[in-house]
Amino acid sequence: MRWWYSLAAAGALLAALAAALALTVAGLRPTAAEHGHPQAADARRPPLRFGSGGSFKVALFADLHYGEDAWTDWGPAQDAGSDRVMAAVLHAENPDFVVYLGDLVTANNLPIPNASLYWDRAVSVSAARGRGIPWAAVFGNHDDMPFEWPPEWFSPDGVPPVRCPPTTPSTAASGEDQGCSFRGTPRIDLMTTEINKNRLSYSSIGPKDLWPGVSNYVLQVLSRTHDDPALLMYFLDSGGGSYTEVVSSAQVKWFQGQSQFLNPNGRIPELIFWHIPSTAYVKVAPKAKSEIRKPCVGSINKEDVAPQAAEWGMMDALSKRPSVKALFVGHNHGLDWCCPYEKMWLCFARHTGYGGYGSWSKGSRIIEITENPFSIVSWIRMENGTKHSDVTLSS
Repeated sequence: MRWWYSLAAAGALLAALAAALALTVAGLRPTAAEHGHPQAADARRPPLRFGSGGSFKVALFADLHYGEDAWTDWGPAQDAGSDRVMAAVLHAENPDFVVYLGDLVTANNLPIPNASLYWDRAVSVSAARGRGIPWAAVFGNHDDMPFEWPPEWFSPDGVPPVRCPPTTPSTAASGEDQGCSFRGTPRIDLMTTEINKNRLSYSSIGPKDLWPGVSNYVLQVLSRTHDDPALLMYFLDSGGGSYTEVVSSAQVKWFQGQSQFLNPNGRIPELIFWHIPSTAYVKVAPKAKSEIRKPCVGSINKEDVAPQAAEWGMMDALSKRPSVKALFVGHNHGLDWCCPYEKMWLCFARHTGYGGYGSWSKGSRIIEITENPFSIVSWIRMENGTKHSDVTLSS
């Protein structure tokens, strides 16, 4: 299936930058209350830190697509499969952190106005099983799409019947819209609900000047031996769904301001996460369906790169910072390679969810950062427990 989008992304930053930077340095997420939304019950979270062994391991869960074909038997079965993949990866790897790399839900398949029900299921696996693993999330192109009527819902005269979720006594009393509008759930609502319901969520509602792009924020990982950051992780909203697929020039300015403030000398290694690959991925990609050869490393190369609509300067900004070691994206389910670009690496995650297109085996990209001596290595951990595609990203 193909989905088409409209509307351009947000305007320029700089307003309230000092406040946002101060919050970032303090290791605090700007609370929902500061963006006009109810404050999370636990706004102050323990700082992320390298472990006693000097390493910090991250598991990437990409393209879960919960809620797809929710009105059929097939859809819930795919969600159960996604549960199994994540549980298997967490059991095998025991990561320190999880990154949900976009398309957590297929909102255009959800006949309810609140995709947060499925979003909550997607992000709760790492916590619901008693593992206590913190996480962060970025948005993909399906997370806030409006509902699209399934062809099988149409009657012979071409009019789809209205199928509203059952009304409960509490919702009937409140007069809430229970789904007849079939609107998409906005990004801000999804993120606010996640933050407020989960103390293990390190996600953030980014600067309002960057809206409608919401998942723009920085996380610091402190040194094992002191309270200075030893790793910076930048999360960006690459659009799609309710607006165009692009990292905007305003986001570029925001990144430049944050990185210059937090890491002016480039001494702290930096990793970047967003959902839709930039056009730079097209430049370094092996020919589709060909064998992956060095210097690229991976196991599947089954399709062409589907990049953002345009390149508005972010790759140029990243390539000018030697401290930026790698960029990680999802979106293409049939790709899992890493290729060098300039002085960094461009990597795809492995398709984790059973939802979405493609029948390739499911898994997760793992990233392990060692503080001293500094190194970044990555590999793919599959649902069946196998491990492959080891690559060093710090060389």
